[in-house]
Amino acid sequence: METQLLRESEIYPSGEVLKNAMGNSYAVFEKLTETVTGEEYGLNIVWNYYKDGKAWLCKVCYKKKTIFWLSVWEKIFKVAFYFTEKTSQGVMELDIENNIKETFKQNKHIGRLIPLVINVDRLEQVKDVIKISEYKMLLK
Repeated sequence: METQLLRESEIYPSGEVLKNAMGNSYAVFEKLTETVTGEEYGLNIVWNYYKDGKAWLCKVCYKKKTIFWLSVWEKIFKVAFYFTEKTSQGVMELDIENNIKETFKQNKHIGRLIPLVINVDRLEQVKDVIKISEYKMLLK
């Protein structure tokens, strides 16, 4: 079973803390964050401790819009996007791995939102996260 990390409110997820927590997937995290915060995308990364989930989460935003949430788990990190019924069809048309689309199709709604969660631990997955982020940025 997967274990969520970064549970201590007093320990901010600095680079060193993240590196220790993520292990080998830290290089993938670095690549993703460098890309999304770079000039081309200009996304902002904000770490907050959420008392309801008792963990640090990373909110990645474009202006005031949340593009995705990132959480740290044992040996991986998870990226979570949320779409409405109306915007979910666009995800199916993206050039991303089919297993992401299949999982997304089967996900249960959370209220009016449909979650798309990717367990990231390989560099090849960054391109899919970027493509989904680009799509999310274009939505109103």
